[in-house]
Amino acid sequence: MKRFDLRHLKNDFYNRMGELIDSELTNEEVGIFLFEIGDFENIPKSADFIKNRGDILMNSIRFNQVDWTLVVKKRSK
Repeated sequence: MKRFDLRHLKNDFYNRMGELIDSELTNEEVGIFLFEIGDFENIPKSADFIKNRGDILMNSIRFNQVDWTLVVKKRSK
């Protein structure tokens, strides 16, 4: 399991999250991604992004007042 802080990217974290899943996680490994909520639309968009990649969204929770956490399992491809 690896943790990635994407808060510094604000609303532009999707591509970097995909890159990290591809390069830093092995098949079936879990990654925890922390990002700043900013626009609340990022929440459903991030879930759709993971689903469209074919990976598994295991959890999506509010971390504090401004941050959100996604727990993602990289699916074997």
